[in-house]
Amino acid sequence: MIRDLWNAPFAVMTAAALVMAPALALAQASPFMTGATALQTNILAWLTPIAVILIMILGGMAMANRMSWGWCLGAILGIAIAFGAPQIVAWVRGMFGV
Repeated sequence: MIRDLWNAPFAVMTAAALVMAPALALAQASPFMTGATALQTNILAWLTPIAVILIMILGGMAMANRMSWGWCLGAILGIAIAFGAPQIVAWVRGMFGV
């Protein structure tokens, strides 16, 4: 009887550890998503000053009538795609239910 009372707390702790183990495994973040998010943040950090300088140069060249307006539209579309990529991906994933 005393031996059963002595082993009961260990049995309860073992059962609790086994029940909690899958929850701990599922709580971990995907290493791919962590790397992809870091890459996206790094690219946007580099792209922000480049986009600002590009818009300034394109504005100056367009003001001086030294370029085609197609280049301006292409640059604006490219910047919108680059900075709107997370929203575009979320929209496409929502369309296909992923």
